[in-house]
Amino acid sequence: MKKLILSIVFILAVSNFNATAQKKALKEVEKVTIDLNHVKDDKVMVTIIPPKMVGNDVVFHLPKTVPGTYSADNYGKLIDDLKAFDKTGKELKTAKTDENSWKISNSKSLSKITYWVNDTFDTETGKGFGKDDIFSPAGINILEGKNFMVNNHGFVGYFDNKTEINFNLTILHPATLFGATSLIDSDKSTTVDNFVVARYFDLTDNPIMYAKPDYETFTVDGMQILFSVYSPTGIHTAKELLPDLEKTMRAQKAFLGSINTNKRYTVLLYLSDVKQPDAKGYGALEHHTSTTVVFPELMPKEALGEQLKDVVSHEFFHTVTPLSIHSKEIQYFDYTNPKMSKHLWMYEGVTEYFANLFQVNQGLIDADAFYERMATKITNASSLNDTMPFTEMSANVLVDPYKDQYLNVYEKGALIGMCIDIIIREKSNGQRGILDLMKKLSKEYGVNKPFNDDELFGKITQLTYPEVGEFLITYVSGKTPIPYESYFAKMGVTKGKIQIPVNPLLKDRSTPYITVNPTTKEIIVIPSTELNNFMNNLGLKGGDVIMAINNKPYNLDTIYDLIIESQNWKTDDAISVKIKRDNVEQTINGKVKLNFDEAQGYKFTDTSKQVLNTSWLKG
Repeated sequence: MKKLILSIVFILAVSNFNATAQKKALKEVEKVTIDLNHVKDDKVMVTIIPPKMVGNDVVFHLPKTVPGTYSADNYGKLIDDLKAFDKTGKELKTAKTDENSWKISNSKSLSKITYWVNDTFDTETGKGFGKDDIFSPAGINILEGKNFMVNNHGFVGYFDNKTEINFNLTILHPATLFGATSLIDSDKSTTVDNFVVARYFDLTDNPIMYAKPDYETFTVDGMQILFSVYSPTGIHTAKELLPDLEKTMRAQKAFLGSINTNKRYTVLLYLSDVKQPDAKGYGALEHHTSTTVVFPELMPKEALGEQLKDVVSHEFFHTVTPLSIHSKEIQYFDYTNPKMSKHLWMYEGVTEYFANLFQVNQGLIDADAFYERMATKITNASSLNDTMPFTEMSANVLVDPYKDQYLNVYEKGALIGMCIDIIIREKSNGQRGILDLMKKLSKEYGVNKPFNDDELFGKITQLTYPEVGEFLITYVSGKTPIPYESYFAKMGVTKGKIQIPVNPLLKDRSTPYITVNPTTKEIIVIPSTELNNFMNNLGLKGGDVIMAINNKPYNLDTIYDLIIESQNWKTDDAISVKIKRDNVEQTINGKVKLNFDEAQGYKFTDTSKQVLNTSWLKG
């Protein structure tokens, strides 16, 4: 999972679905019907036909938490009016035993369960997931006739000791809505979808988004990718956002090589309406063959494309870990009383490291940008508890004081991955790195063979070097802070002053050179202020009205787009600026000249380590 926090510039395999499961008649099956055609008080009805029961009483559950969220969300609180019936339609006695569980009496005669499911998107407070809200990508949306975000763990419950049986899911929906998912629909009608999965995990692992059809598909090295978008006003479309996403996923596949074997992958993008009660938990949640993403619709196309690349790149790398390499705690996930693995440093940390490393490896960013990203993670990690053992935090992440340190999985967790990568590179003379390790672990374990939590460090050491094992014991399960500078130095990178480009439209990191006339909506260069290299080089003056840049018009409604676009300008890029000065329009052609701030960072200085450095970033 990746959770994002948005600021003024919006800076937030298990197996592929086994089609043969639909043909295989298992002895036990839970049949589920979700009716999206009839919405009552913003709720929909679910009907459960249970497998044959034995004993006098049975307990029916909704999950307390689900894989990838690392928070206790208690999905049972979304359920209203649960009823159980026998074959004659007589109602059986039920009793709610906790927030997520119902005991059903005389269960031998149980024939059917019905209940209503509430949504979560329009009740979110924005105070944070795991507190008042369920993280939006793991939540539910019920917007009659327009959108249904069907995260199955919020709709479908399970019986005690019945999570490993077959689940047959039927969804009734309006013909105008398309259900985007990686599951295979065996019903060819336009109003009924039917999915069969081998166990409860496979059901919760495959979200479905119903919306007016707006999707694109493409294929990368035999993997079919479906990209589906819901935009309330239609301002964003799958077609316009596809190029950035496709470029990113092609680069990721090239980086991973043979380690990724997915045949299907789905990206579900839900854009929330910030002017209405709607989703506020921006970010994404990973699944074996899909990613669910939530962002605000008001984000400009350029910003949305950038954020989409970052979160999808993180979530897609989860196809390596924990989806292909994971412990028994994940393989046999206990939805009622979850027990967490010790290895969030790998599940989230290595994933986040790959999400950055692949970009420099595939030429999407340069080495200096990569160093800057890692330096930022060092700064962020230093604001958290740097002496709390990572394995201890991971195993207890659902409770205080550990859950408050969860965000460190994206900071120190990624840096742990980087240091292991560096150790392996150094010891192998640049021939191998952490990606090689993950390929070996994937081959050793894989989708259906989990490891024992306490045995992972030993297995990693066996597959790499003693120095890796020492690092894991000292810095991951131990309390010692990591000396990052010594690891950077192994790759010829040292700490020093670096030059960071300043946005050409900003005086420092936040003070603008431009303002807006609220009456005319025109963008104006602020008068009586000392201008920067960018504006002086083009001959711009205070009071000039900026009408268009590179033939693209801008005004109050699109000023945010302009700020975001200017982030991408590089020194000596050709630029054309259409202005109005003293009510006379003119076009200025020239080149971009930037200002730079000096800051502490990392840069490559030791040329004797050139071969190692190149193998690290480009190998």
